[in-house]
Amino acid sequence: MRVFTRIIVIAIAIGLYGCPHHQKIPPEEVHTVYIGEGMEDTLLSSHAPAFLSYDYRSSYNRIGRPAARLDDKGRQYIYVDTERPAIYFAERQFSTERGTYTNLIYRVHFPKVPFSLVPFYITSGRNVGVMVIVTLDSEQRPVLVSTVGTCGCYLTIVPTTYLSRDAWPENMEEKPLEKYGEVLPPVLDYSKKDHPKLLVHLRPGVHRVMDLEIIDGQELLDSKGFRMIQAPFLPVSDLERISLNGDTTSFYYQDGRQKGHVRGSVKLWETLLMSLISMDFYVGTDKVYEDDGEYGNPFYTSLKPWNRGASDMRDFPRFLEFWGWGL
Repeated sequence: MRVFTRIIVIAIAIGLYGCPHHQKIPPEEVHTVYIGEGMEDTLLSSHAPAFLSYDYRSSYNRIGRPAARLDDKGRQYIYVDTERPAIYFAERQFSTERGTYTNLIYRVHFPKVPFSLVPFYITSGRNVGVMVIVTLDSEQRPVLVSTVGTCGCYLTIVPTTYLSRDAWPENMEEKPLEKYGEVLPPVLDYSKKDHPKLLVHLRPGVHRVMDLEIIDGQELLDSKGFRMIQAPFLPVSDLERISLNGDTTSFYYQDGRQKGHVRGSVKLWETLLMSLISMDFYVGTDKVYEDDGEYGNPFYTSLKPWNRGASDMRDFPRFLEFWGWGL
């Protein structure tokens, strides 16, 4: 029993060590920002975030488009093509006792989190991604911005000034949110900009959300300090129809124990260090985010096995309640 306890303690310590120690931001005269293209004059386009990717010179920090080819043995090889960036989207409605809401879901992918011991990247692996979910109220105003890795890890939920304070979690104070070694704003104010645009800052290497801010969209376009890369909006269902030699294949495994997980995305370090405490051999592996249950793969956001259902983002009202939000 003592050995088991020590293993748990060591795993947690290493896991926590892998969170706050990260690659520093390199000096750049011009920052690279990915913005969505198409779907003009729609809610999806109006509320779409822009993604600021630091250290663009390193290809693993570039947003791409999942693609497929056959390797030398004729097997499928899924990768992220950074020459053809894309922002995948979905729109879903949900209701609570307090009202009806719309989730605008934005999903982007990167080639990998590189292997690194110093700093230690516990999430190293291929085909990784980030999701941003903008929750609108019945008046189509953004009330919450949620960010999460496509593995279900590194969740942050930030309210906007449109959300009543009585919907905040109990004891939540209006002070900077310290999450996984990053510091995010406690609240986002869309009302102070003529053309508000959500700018998502991405930590190089690990691709975690390191900051969120509301800027003026027109000022972003006009600024000489940013290099803009347009990425078309594509429906998230396209991830299940990737072109391959005149046919199509899926970004996700279709059967077996890995069903619903991203092909090629097993995280070795997380499996070795975190699978025991999470009771999930594929902990940290990126996965599908669905709502119809076709894959049956929970998108849980708490490592504690007994919270797997309550923290599952697929049931968004229950997920919000679990994390203390009273929408």
